[in-house]
Amino acid sequence: MGKKKLRPFSGQQNASILSNSYPRFFIVKRVSPNKDTFHGVSPFLVEKSISDTVGEVKSIKKLRSGDLLVEVASSKQSQQILKLKSMSTIPVSVSPHETLNTSKGVITCGELFNVPLDEITEKLQSQGVSHVRRITIRRDGQLLNTKHLVLTFSSHVLPEYVKAGYMRLSVRPYIPNSLRCFKCQRFGHSQTSCRGTLTCARCAEVGHESTGCTAKEKCINCKGDHTSFSRNCLS
Repeated sequence: MGKKKLRPFSGQQNASILSNSYPRFFIVKRVSPNKDTFHGVSPFLVEKSISDTVGEVKSIKKLRSGDLLVEVASSKQSQQILKLKSMSTIPVSVSPHETLNTSKGVITCGELFNVPLDEITEKLQSQGVSHVRRITIRRDGQLLNTKHLVLTFSSHVLPEYVKAGYMRLSVRPYIPNSLRCFKCQRFGHSQTSCRGTLTCARCAEVGHESTGCTAKEKCINCKGDHTSFSRNCLS
């Protein structure tokens, strides 16, 4: 028999989460009226400027946009890099990356079904939770709440669990549904940018919406015997 994996006590995990709750990824842009980027700028100059300000960082990458993505190694560096205003004679601006510094996970708890979201957020803040959203489903034209909650953490690493009062709830990675167009029912774009034909989400026929449609169910994407919005779709 293998050894039982020891899990951290609640207090230990909370301390670990909070110690990691600092921005790790930053975008460095050139401040230029001509919209200049770091394309063509010496990599030696870039590395020296950042090292002189914060020390040796984890990584520096140039994005296709020409901006720099910098990953820092500590909370101290996270604060110091915001003080970087120039690289030699090149004015720059530094800001935390909009998405890489957070993570999202899902918990399931029937006991939290009637608890207001702002109260849940407040109670879980000490565990690194910055936002809570309830997952809803559409049934018979109505939007219904579920017992599943999406938690946004102020860290790029998900914890194994959170504690809601006396309950210890496992956290699993949040995988959002694929973007589906409500006009043509295809995946990968939204209705506002659709160039396709109006297609029924129920029967897959063109020219009408699904509201009021009583035809046999058919999926436009996999041709299966279900609606285009069915969770059973394999597309």
